[in-house]
Amino acid sequence: MRRIAYVFAGLAAAGAGTYLVVYLYRWQWQRAMLMGVLLLVVEVLLLGIVTLGRLTRIEERLTASDLRQRELAARQEDVLARLRQPAVEREETRFRWLEDPADRAYVFVPVLMVTGVLLSGLAWVVQRVASATARPAERRLAGRLAVLSAPDPASPDDLEDLPWPAARRSRGGTARLVTVGVVGAALLGALVVGLADLTQTREEKENESAATSVLVQVDLRGPDTTAARRSLAARQVWERCRDSTSVPLRHAALGDLGDGLFAGVVHPALTEHDRMRLRGCLEDATLERAHLTVVGIGDADPDDD
Repeated sequence: MRRIAYVFAGLAAAGAGTYLVVYLYRWQWQRAMLMGVLLLVVEVLLLGIVTLGRLTRIEERLTASDLRQRELAARQEDVLARLRQPAVEREETRFRWLEDPADRAYVFVPVLMVTGVLLSGLAWVVQRVASATARPAERRLAGRLAVLSAPDPASPDDLEDLPWPAARRSRGGTARLVTVGVVGAALLGALVVGLADLTQTREEKENESAATSVLVQVDLRGPDTTAARRSLAARQVWERCRDSTSVPLRHAALGDLGDGLFAGVVHPALTEHDRMRLRGCLEDATLERAHLTVVGIGDADPDDD
């Protein structure tokens, strides 16, 4: 499911980015801003999906780590019990000769008795001191040996859930990663430079024609699609776009030809770059329920009627 979301989000981001560049090239700023907002929304969505995936993996790792810690603690206690078991058995079987039946006759030499008592007391002191000082060492030893102990047979599937150790990246993989990064940076730089060159306002060769004529088709959506509404929409957009070119259109008349067609005449004649800017401004989605389409645009010579 996550891969499907990645695919759809990636396609949406690619489409929005493509149309963003196209609208910027066409000087249609309103549509470019809409595509930019859509691209930003898709990027935030992708970021949210990636973040959610990372948080899920972190939670799974913490759960697995908690299980491993509890299993390691159980193994440590088991190993510690095994290490202490011989000492406990020795404590239980100490001075076994004192538990023999009393009907047997023994010959005790006083010196041997005193020596035996002293040696037994000394051994008891040494054993107590050793028991008191050896507990931390035994626990540390049990902690070290717990890693080498066999897993719990009641849960054999835990080993399958453990992540594989990360393999070292080969030199070929590093070279491919560097190559992809360099190519991506070069393509991004070429895109930025190309877009800046296409949308840059520069001085052009002056058009020697007398004027430039523009033919516009106005389409309205909604119940009120009268000729008066079309004329009002056309004039609103036309007046707004008179300042979109590098040279303000001081002498630009717009006439109604009927059936939603309007003809505009611009003095002086526009250059090729200004034509693109004027077309993009007229066809941009800036007026509600109205869409203008530039049917044709060309130069008018002084000899033309």
